[in-house]
Amino acid sequence: MRKKLAISFLLLSCSASAQDCVVLLHGLLRSDSSMATLEQALSEQGYTVVNMDYPSTEYPIEHLADTYVAQAINQCHTHNHSNTHSTINSDIDSNTHFVTHSMGGILVRDYVDRHGSAGIGRVVMLGPPNQGSEAVDKLRFLPVFGWLHGPAGLQLGTDQQSRVKQLGAVDFELGVIAGTQSINPLLSVLIPGRDDGKVSVENTKVLGMKEHKVMSVTHPMMMKNAEVIGQTVQFLATGTFAN
Repeated sequence: MRKKLAISFLLLSCSASAQDCVVLLHGLLRSDSSMATLEQALSEQGYTVVNMDYPSTEYPIEHLADTYVAQAINQCHTHNHSNTHSTINSDIDSNTHFVTHSMGGILVRDYVDRHGSAGIGRVVMLGPPNQGSEAVDKLRFLPVFGWLHGPAGLQLGTDQQSRVKQLGAVDFELGVIAGTQSINPLLSVLIPGRDDGKVSVENTKVLGMKEHKVMSVTHPMMMKNAEVIGQTVQFLATGTFAN
């Protein structure tokens, strides 16, 4: 009960700073419905939210970024230009913010790597494989892996040929949340150090990030976790996580 009250207070304390448009990008093998809890929470804070669905297993990362990240940004720009009565915080004026889960964060990095970060505001990445996933390294040679995860999934390894290893440091305001709990002990055996069942804590990090927070959550459920949502709202509003 006390935890819920603390989270509610955090959300209320951030609501006055909520501005602009936030894009939500789900992870591999997921859909926009997996981000519905976040969508509702951010909408209640006053944000316009674009919860972008995309076919995560059908195309390479580059195609997904060019098509769906660009589409989401365009939707946010349409909102910003039409909302002439909104009061915009000058520090984040007309920027598009992002909250991503897993591979969704890689789509943002890929888009920025090739198109630049102009207009990109604050970004929160939940469980991103920023340095790749060792689980992909071990499983990618199984025929069923490629069939299930598609070309983008095959680009998420830790080898130098993977797409994530070809991306440089971030130059936007980024907060990363990493999980330490797993519901898949078999996959966790393949991942060194602390992990969330898909990605090691260490491999969620990326050069240039502003903050990195480790929380006791699992990879598939972290975006629905109330404390994670509270921290996400905090970072979008202030550029920092709560202690």
